[in-house]
Amino acid sequence: MNTYKDIFSLKGRTALVTGSSRGIGASIAQAYAAYGARVVLHGQRPGATAEIEKAIRAAGGDAVSIHRELSPPSAGRDLIAAAEGAAGPLDILVINASAQINGALHDVTPEDFATQIDVNLRSTVEMLQAALPAMAERGWGRVVNIGSINQLRPKSIVSIYAATKAAQHNLIQSLARDYASRGCYSTHLRRDSSTRTETLPAATAILRHGRTTSGRSTGWAAQAGPTKWWALRSFSPRMRVAS
Repeated sequence: MNTYKDIFSLKGRTALVTGSSRGIGASIAQAYAAYGARVVLHGQRPGATAEIEKAIRAAGGDAVSIHRELSPPSAGRDLIAAAEGAAGPLDILVINASAQINGALHDVTPEDFATQIDVNLRSTVEMLQAALPAMAERGWGRVVNIGSINQLRPKSIVSIYAATKAAQHNLIQSLARDYASRGCYSTHLRRDSSTRTETLPAATAILRHGRTTSGRSTGWAAQAGPTKWWALRSFSPRMRVAS
């Protein structure tokens, strides 16, 4: 009888998880490695992902680390190039890294605005531009964008951040429809306030055979079981492209 890991094995696949030095990104990276993927870890500072890489290797997984800021021009494209140079062609891209600068709108400086736009939106566009065409040419690719409850219920102190997360959602929706016919499936997962980071690994190792909601924003439940089934449903073959 096949196990869960057999059914959803990621053996032979390579995944880049941005912002994977801690929290949600680290949990996703460890889950993918546990299911057989070669994982490219990403952090801003040298050494930021050392503990996660060590943990993955200690568990028998395969991981390499890349350190890049995402705010400079062309940072997204440069990150994809560096990841593929270190680990080979990417099959899975998880866009998790983001910048959130709290403050009332009238207090947002031009620098604060630019940082959030550059990290959250521009680098996302650049990564998708660099990664998706090659995935489509090979006929297999998965993109998971990590959203935020603020894209739906924004707080006034995170207005710019919330706007960028809503823009990411729309971007993933439009690309999912374009690329699904070429074997590249995309989804946008929204973290609800009740989500516990430690429940996420069971929810993320489901990309081998999955289909997408074509940009549907799926909230995670607070319990491991419901989280797992929401994620499985997100990639169910019965889900159709959103109109």
